Amino acid sequence: MKIQGIIKGNTIELLDQILDKILLPDGVEISIEIPDNLIIKQPKWPELEAVIGLWKDDTEIDEIFDIINQERHQDLVM
Repeated sequence: MKIQGIIKGNTIELLDQILDKILLPDGVEISIEIPDNLIIKQPKWPELEAVIGLWKDDTEIDEIFDIINQERHQDLVM
């Protein structure tokens, strides 16, 4: 059976009156298939900001990146 509905927050409001067609008892689990082209993935900014923010007040970060930069360019020094 195919039934249409509208998503409102965490609730799916059914557009069809299924009670006229079939009686489903409370607590019955159903599966819903959502086409991939309708899925909007949330950016993972909170996780990224947490990682970026770890070094915000680190006074040694400039020194660490200077060492990394020197090591990256070591083969260019003659």
